[in-house]
Amino acid sequence: MGGMGSIRAEVWKMLFLGAIGVAIFLLMYAMASAPTRIASRLGLRGLKRQRALSSPGLWPSLEPLIRWLGVRVSGLLPEEYRDRLDEQITQAGDLLGLTVDEYVALCVVSFFGCTAAGFGLAAIMDNFTLPLLCGPIGAVLPYMQISGYAQDRLKNVSRGLPYVIDLMALAMGAGLDFPGAVRQCVEKSSNPNDPIVEEFTLILQTLNLGQTRKEALLEFARRCPVEAVKEFVGALVQAEERGNPVADVLQIQATSSRTRRSVRAEELAAKAGVAMTGPLVLIFATVMMLIMGPMALKMNSM
Repeated sequence: MGGMGSIRAEVWKMLFLGAIGVAIFLLMYAMASAPTRIASRLGLRGLKRQRALSSPGLWPSLEPLIRWLGVRVSGLLPEEYRDRLDEQITQAGDLLGLTVDEYVALCVVSFFGCTAAGFGLAAIMDNFTLPLLCGPIGAVLPYMQISGYAQDRLKNVSRGLPYVIDLMALAMGAGLDFPGAVRQCVEKSSNPNDPIVEEFTLILQTLNLGQTRKEALLEFARRCPVEAVKEFVGALVQAEERGNPVADVLQIQATSSRTRRSVRAEELAAKAGVAMTGPLVLIFATVMMLIMGPMALKMNSM
């Protein structure tokens, strides 16, 4: 009976490995037979790609494979999913200069890499269900990382915008025009890699290329769809359409942003007090147990 059980286990193991092999073969066949699209290397993503390739790390070694595989998988996604992924990459600040096709290729490479790691662990631990778990986790890992990076970046833009509005209001109150005020925000920054500085650098470059201020601001709102940015862009676009002085609008926006920042700080302080209640109760209970425990043991021994 034991021999029959081991034979059945080996048969199921072989069937499982065969199913994984067939799935990988079908995936590779779908990538090879799908129609390809022409990728573009121009624009901001091309610049981000050059910066990423010049920096140390794993990406310069993986980039040729990701670029080649991106062409192979370029025909797999429908347009609606491509638009969603493209929006996510944009909100992440065009991370690594990735295109949508290369984003999908990165997920495929991560899937195969984690599946191979799962097979290695399975051989060591004698548990061949690990590749079935590691593969899907590897496939969604790039999506989770880029999504988290995009959320953090939008939070940083929302936090840094009030300070930028203050500086722009001071600059325009001193007699500078709108591009000059934006240039002051960019040049006076101590961290050129700050997300808000990157976005205002892009606004300045867009203005230098001859686009209107409205187009540059609307592009800023599209890249960073948070409430503070939408309010800022809406106020400036409305002022331009009505012919109101932009300096006065910026002064109002600066006052509003300072008020919003103080209200937000008060809300966080109030929430911090409530959040500290649970840990304080646990600490108090632990201290009481440390004090009363030896006393209870001594009384029981008596």
